[in-house]
Amino acid sequence: MISITGISKNYGQQVLYQNASLQIRPGEKIGLVGPNGAGKSTIFRLIMGHESVEQGVISIPDRCVLGYFSQDVGEMHGRSALEEVKAGAGRVSELSEQVTKLEKDLQDEASGRSEEDTMKLVEKYSDALSEFQARGGYDLDSRAKEILTGLGIGPADYDRPVESFSGGWKMRIALARILVLQPDVLLMDEPTNHLDLESIVWLEEWLKSFPGSLLMTSHDHDFMNRLVDRVIEVANKNIVSYSGNYAFYEREKKIRHEQLLASFRRQQDMLAKEEEFIARFGARASHAAQVQSRVKKLDKIERIEIPPEERVMSFVFPDTPRSGNDVVKFQNLSKTWVGQDSQGATRTKQVFHGLTGMVRYLDKIAVVGVNGAGKSTLLKVVTEQTEPTEGRLTLGAGVKVGYFSQHALEVLDPRKTIMEEIHDRLPTATLGFIRNLLGAFLFSGDDAEKKIGILSGGEKSRVVLATILAQPVNFLVLDEPTNHLDIRSREMLLDAIKNFDGTVMMVSHDRWFLRECTKRVFEIRDGEMHTYDGTYNEYLQRRKP
Repeated sequence: MISITGISKNYGQQVLYQNASLQIRPGEKIGLVGPNGAGKSTIFRLIMGHESVEQGVISIPDRCVLGYFSQDVGEMHGRSALEEVKAGAGRVSELSEQVTKLEKDLQDEASGRSEEDTMKLVEKYSDALSEFQARGGYDLDSRAKEILTGLGIGPADYDRPVESFSGGWKMRIALARILVLQPDVLLMDEPTNHLDLESIVWLEEWLKSFPGSLLMTSHDHDFMNRLVDRVIEVANKNIVSYSGNYAFYEREKKIRHEQLLASFRRQQDMLAKEEEFIARFGARASHAAQVQSRVKKLDKIERIEIPPEERVMSFVFPDTPRSGNDVVKFQNLSKTWVGQDSQGATRTKQVFHGLTGMVRYLDKIAVVGVNGAGKSTLLKVVTEQTEPTEGRLTLGAGVKVGYFSQHALEVLDPRKTIMEEIHDRLPTATLGFIRNLLGAFLFSGDDAEKKIGILSGGEKSRVVLATILAQPVNFLVLDEPTNHLDIRSREMLLDAIKNFDGTVMMVSHDRWFLRECTKRVFEIRDGEMHTYDGTYNEYLQRRKP
């Protein structure tokens, strides 16, 4: 369906690909992987025609409908959430407006049209209506509502102005716009960012039944494994295909790397012997022909190169001060938010009530629940970022809290450099300590002097995590810590949490992450909390209906 052949793409001195190729066949579901900066998002922009290549050919059928979801949602205003989604339906949306206009024109009895003009208008209306019906136009409203609801925007918010939604919710509306389009080829750049677990599961099921082709990036192991049947890796100026899901790709890549190392060693041994012969007999006339033959042989050999290893976060916690056995105790916690709606009227919303529980030393707790259940609010109460409306909360002896929130990235000063931001947050730290810390979080050399304002979401997350994890805390409270982090960085963060000699309480939509490190689960459901001792998998098996 889409063929990319022999392309090369540069950004200044940086070479992304050289003579690289890939194909997207009808109905395929492909995962696009590779280190940050390798050029994954550029592949999407090239297919969409937003950028061009230095050489090579990108072939797309004329009638192929493309749908592209990126992290840049653009401006949204002047429509309701439902209207915004329906407006993304492409030709169906255009036909809907055309049919509505033609209906009004036909009903206008004072137009003074001739009978011939009326017949032409009727014919035009009939054609537009037939195409609208054939393209599923009558189902557009119900499809748009179904998709919005699946992504966590329910009937009460269908008619809300899009400008009243926060950035994360606008991302969901933008995603719904692409899904309602039902394109032939769906291009998705990190579609699970800003989604909760329930919305991710819904999107997963929707994409499984999607009949078109899918090319996507995702940092979610489970999401990728459940959906893709082929993985395309963009790395080391090349594009390489693996026939299988992400787990297969990891195994196969390791095998290929070991084979490459073995071939490299064999070639190095051969080269050393040939070069030794040349050096030894190069000055002897009796061996001149043999020496020249071997020199020509070496010139023709294609040298095997070992690609540089991907840089990943490498972090070890400082010594963790011991807390008491009872880290947090809360009884009958309730929280009600009071605010104003778009008309200025006061509105109250009870998030949860009667929550009672205990967080014990060395617990690794996952806080789960549907969108809006109050997971993030509970973390804010536990870290004393907000007061409970009712109930009592007690922090144990010697508890030192490190808190990462979903909105931590927003409090970074865009005018400061990374070095300045870290120094302000760790004022007693030496310059050498800060340099080493930033190096562990992939900001070495000149990278440490970058302005916060030009950093990507993943880079900002690493800055905030660096300041939190570098301090001697014994109770980590993490609200979506893996958002924006690539797969390798998530793995390093996971290892750090597993080796953390303290207590952890976290919210995450990454099922793989929760499975790997959870030892207890707090589920908030219908305003109440249910506690499960055991891993995340055990919770899923034992969960009360």
